[in-house]
Amino acid sequence: MAHEAIVPPGSAPPLAPYAPGVRSGDTIYVSGILAMDPDGNTVGVGDIHVQTRHVIEAVKSVVEAGGGTLADVAFNQIFLADLADYAGMNEVYREYFGDNPPARYCIKAELVKPEFLVEISSTAHLG
Repeated sequence: MAHEAIVPPGSAPPLAPYAPGVRSGDTIYVSGILAMDPDGNTVGVGDIHVQTRHVIEAVKSVVEAGGGTLADVAFNQIFLADLADYAGMNEVYREYFGDNPPARYCIKAELVKPEFLVEISSTAHLG
């Protein structure tokens, strides 16, 4: 099955050779999203709330550009640089996914740059 790259307007530049998202059939795969603006600058340095909000808004833009909504997100993979940020990340996460949350996992991981506090990758199913 062929797939189609999804690159929403205003996306942060990829740090490696990948697309922000891919639609394959009725499934959208969102690459790991970091808190970066369209110029590649880190957003919300030191603030888990700002970074989580920025990342989820970027996930939302990829899913919407692929024809879906956040309600179509079935699975999230969450990476935190420091588990001390778990509660703060969840405060923002709950605002977006609180009523009918997708499946997920959350692990501590060393992220690409030390100023990044959170990275989220998602899978959405349409239809």
